[in-house]
Amino acid sequence: MARKKGRDISGWLIVDKPAGIGSTDVVGKVRWALDAKKAGHAGTLDPDATGILAVALGEATKTVPLLTEALKAYDFTVNWGAETSTDDASGEVLETSANRPDADAIRAALHGFTGDIMQIPPAFSAVRVDGERAYDLAREGEAPELAARPLYVDELSLIEARQDSADLHMVCGKGGYVRSIARDLGRELGCLGHVAGLRRVWSGPFEVEDAVAFDLIDRENQAEIEARLLPIQSALAELPELNATEQGAIRIRNGNPGQVLGQAEFGDIVWVSHQGQAVCIGRYLGGEVQPERVFNL
Repeated sequence: MARKKGRDISGWLIVDKPAGIGSTDVVGKVRWALDAKKAGHAGTLDPDATGILAVALGEATKTVPLLTEALKAYDFTVNWGAETSTDDASGEVLETSANRPDADAIRAALHGFTGDIMQIPPAFSAVRVDGERAYDLAREGEAPELAARPLYVDELSLIEARQDSADLHMVCGKGGYVRSIARDLGRELGCLGHVAGLRRVWSGPFEVEDAVAFDLIDRENQAEIEARLLPIQSALAELPELNATEQGAIRIRNGNPGQVLGQAEFGDIVWVSHQGQAVCIGRYLGGEVQPERVFNL
């Protein structure tokens, strides 16, 4: 099998994604600009959405599942008075309403969308239906039947209410669709609604203020971009850190349990470092860690 071309470069690049480009396109440009062998991202943003897209390079891709599970925050605008086929402003208007909610009504309705809720994804989404993406079926004129999915919403608050729209802030867990929140909130308020603007402002430990502008991502700026890379352990802040002994680091890198210094609860998932480098993510077994994902740095 032919080896992938590119540089062995590892770390996280936090990109401020502009509207009008897909998440995979951003990853592709980052990989091209840095001539990286391997890249991925932790959490898709819709093409019309902006804000944080956390791009993992090389060994950092092994931490993507952790960041995917982390809470994420969004600022978004809902336009009242119309429901669309895509649940955002790019879709066809399906139904309209002359009703408009006031700020008190919006605040009261938000309580029903916090905590553990069930959410039906938009018809135009990446959810698979019988092996096909829902958005592919929707584009072909089919109406895919999507099952409700559990979602944890940590916070949903009103920033500003206007006659025809409202600005909201949401913090939620994995798999949340802001477009579905806008659609369902509009139905609950009896006025219908869709997303008119969406920005992800933080994702796990990463904040949009630390993100690299998309326009900067070019091979001519390779050194500057590389200087903005964050270490693998940036995505591991929620896990306890333990330090491997010299011999323990060798054993862990060979896939075996290795001795560590520090304490954690027996059976906990932790991350292990040695001389400032991430060694692995693994399970603490009392004085040792059984590696589950080893970083080849």
